[in-house]
Amino acid sequence: MPEPRIKQSACWGCFCREGVTPEQFVKTAAEVGYRSIEMGPQEHWDLIKAHGLEIAIFVGHKSLTDGLNDPSNHDRIEDELNASLDLAVEYGVPTLLCLSGNRRGMSDEEGLGNCADCLRRVVPAAEARGIALAVELLNSKVNHPDYMCDRTAWGVELCNRVGSPHVKLVYDIYHMQIMEGDLIRTITGNIDYIAHFHTAGNPGRRDLDDEQEIYYPAVMRAIAESGYTGYVSHEFLPKADPMEALRAAFETCDV
Repeated sequence: MPEPRIKQSACWGCFCREGVTPEQFVKTAAEVGYRSIEMGPQEHWDLIKAHGLEIAIFVGHKSLTDGLNDPSNHDRIEDELNASLDLAVEYGVPTLLCLSGNRRGMSDEEGLGNCADCLRRVVPAAEARGIALAVELLNSKVNHPDYMCDRTAWGVELCNRVGSPHVKLVYDIYHMQIMEGDLIRTITGNIDYIAHFHTAGNPGRRDLDDEQEIYYPAVMRAIAESGYTGYVSHEFLPKADPMEALRAAFETCDV
């Protein structure tokens, strides 16, 4: 069987729910063809690895709203990221997810400088371990009001200011459809800055079906043709049976 052009991952909390046991979820994901399960409780990481799956990413520091853009958080975040880097090495995790934090009246320029300062403190350790620090792009319109890293151009500028190939972005397709649209052009034009993708249908953050506005097969083909070799992970809340939704999402994105 040929190697899939898209390496697919599944977010634990979206599918291990509604009576689905950890063993059932992990076994089903492996059988369907997933390469990774991410964001799961650490107590289940050995189960994931035992089924031949990787852990593509986990959150490297605490708090979405109190993030990199506030200097009062920098000592804490540096300690948390350094501890997460050690854990990532132990489990072979290639990427740590980072979060800008909320604006709270801060200008984009000040936020860029603060985020870059915090990331530079950890970059040498990330580079030495070969692990990416990826700041997630989230929408500030619907789900995360006031979140700062809510546009691709801002995230790209942050990567450029840090100046390390180990600082990249988590491009959440659902969130960026809400904020920007123009997905394929934006993704392909900035693919070198993207370490990881998340999916969900818009509106509603539900299944990747024909009741939402993103045509995922075309987006996946564009990602595959860009030369991207990282993971695309499903982070939506299934409307019905989680294991059926897990299978359907894989088929939709298996271009």
